[in-house]
Amino acid sequence: MYRSYGKRIFDVIISVLLLTAFSPLLVVISILLFIQNKGDIFFYQRRPGFKEQPFEIIKFKTMTDRRDEQGNLLPDMQRITKVGSWIRKLSLDELPQLINVLNGDMSLIGPRPLLFEYIPYYNEQQRKRHEVKPGITGWAQVNGRNSIDWKKKFELDCFYIEHLSFSLDMKIIVLTVVKILKREGINQSENQPMQPFRGSN
Repeated sequence: MYRSYGKRIFDVIISVLLLTAFSPLLVVISILLFIQNKGDIFFYQRRPGFKEQPFEIIKFKTMTDRRDEQGNLLPDMQRITKVGSWIRKLSLDELPQLINVLNGDMSLIGPRPLLFEYIPYYNEQQRKRHEVKPGITGWAQVNGRNSIDWKKKFELDCFYIEHLSFSLDMKIIVLTVVKILKREGINQSENQPMQPFRGSN
């Protein structure tokens, strides 16, 4: 019942409450980013969602589009702006994804939406992560995120799918809040950069 109906109702109610509560902060961040990025506030990227269907994920634009002499984007840590760094440290860059949740593209809790280019590298078990909607936070995010390897992340994603329940979602929400307050393993850093996935043995 929760997987089929309750989770969606829960997502909508909590997303509306969070957007309402954070609306003054969202306005301030939008103004700062508008000034910092000369008009660009949001970052949009095509990601695979439920059943691998594409959707546009929304984030605050915390990085520039600076490229090297060959036209390739510079590493993420070299492109983060001053305002973007502050937003990431406070774990606010994902807040616009509440709009994705209201649109039905995402859930509050679920496997993080990755890139389409990773799908060919998934094994049969790892591909099951698309059997539920992707989430803003998830079981892998509260159990290490950048401090664990891809194999472990996918194992945690599959564990969530197999054990999805209201109680597990509430546990993840509580752990997410704790990690944000402690600023533990929420975003990538120079010491723990997000490495691209190229398959696991």
